[in-house]
Amino acid sequence: MSGAKRAILGLLEERGANKTICPSEAARILAGSNRNWRDYIEDVHLAVDVLISEKAISLSWKGEPKQERRGPYRIARRP
Repeated sequence: MSGAKRAILGLLEERGANKTICPSEAARILAGSNRNWRDYIEDVHLAVDVLISEKAISLSWKGEPKQERRGPYRIARRP
């Protein structure tokens, strides 16, 4: 499992049921304390695509479901 997938799933586990995370939160974990998290956002986007294909997560924006990763989005664990 990639570091980005672990970061996403770990954050969702910490956050709890019916909660969402921002992709940048996972990128910040990958970046650590002294790095630019934006350097890791593409890794997070790719991991999101894999997790969507595995039906492990769903996406939304402002409470509305999104069918694909496009524009701003939040990540949730699928029920």
